[in-house]
Amino acid sequence: MHANNPWQAATTQPCELGESPFWHPQEQRLYWVDISGKQILRMAPAQGTVETWDMPSEPGCIAPAASGGLVIALRHGVFRARNWHGPLVHIATLEADPAHLRANDGKCDALGRFWIGTVDETKIARNAALYSLDCRGGRAPQIERKIDPRTWPVTTANGLAWSPDGRTLYWADTPSHTVHAWDFEVQTNALTRPRILAQFIPKPAGWQFDPTPDNGGYRGRPDGAAVDIQGNYFVALFEGRRVCQFAPDGTLLAEFATPVQCPTMPCFGGDDLKTIFLTSARHGRSAAELAAFPLSGCVFSRRVEVPGLPVNYFSD
Repeated sequence: MHANNPWQAATTQPCELGESPFWHPQEQRLYWVDISGKQILRMAPAQGTVETWDMPSEPGCIAPAASGGLVIALRHGVFRARNWHGPLVHIATLEADPAHLRANDGKCDALGRFWIGTVDETKIARNAALYSLDCRGGRAPQIERKIDPRTWPVTTANGLAWSPDGRTLYWADTPSHTVHAWDFEVQTNALTRPRILAQFIPKPAGWQFDPTPDNGGYRGRPDGAAVDIQGNYFVALFEGRRVCQFAPDGTLLAEFATPVQCPTMPCFGGDDLKTIFLTSARHGRSAAELAAFPLSGCVFSRRVEVPGLPVNYFSD
């Protein structure tokens, strides 16, 4: 079932690899990153002007801080910026070799801890991980590996989100085409009872870009995600030209065809949180694909009936 396709282009200047969007309600701005372009971007949709901020290395994910500014996971560490274009203050280092591992998808939980997944850029070793960074109450930064590749092998961390009651954590491994769910105890920061929420069909051997509607028989693989107030999980399907909406029990409720081959991550925003903003990618895509989808790398938006969850703030 494919819903109609009322996506609008929110930006016209593409990123290389747009990711990690969030809506800042106080500022009425959308923030996101360009990983390959090494930038953080923001835009007030009412004005339409995009502001950019160059980073010293790839920003995998960002989150707003309750006391102002951003927390930023770069390739070579986690940093705190109190103001836009302000100094980057190093607060933590991930247990990862930055030569081939870097921060990827991440966001904050309900108590203000910053969760950061990593990606192995070789795409060979399954040694990505998921970390939790706790700086609450001004305490010395405490970083904890919550999902370890020695017991849970992952190549590309993605799809991080929480249920509305905070009791379920979602996390995807993109190359294995799988979204998992865990029971989450927010006070003790504990994950238990892992299970599969959604399993997608693997990429066909030898698949190449196909402009026809069936996409050469490929449905895509899970990238970034967001959750609405009813607990439905919205996940972008990279190379799949679609965003899928799943009920909390894993039932596929809807598919939203996208105007790009490689959507990367949705978030909910706008005054009523009934606008989905969607980042996308053009980095490394073929000339044929970019000719067919010239807005690849732009941000898109569409209206929905059910509002999404607001962004969680980093606490320090």
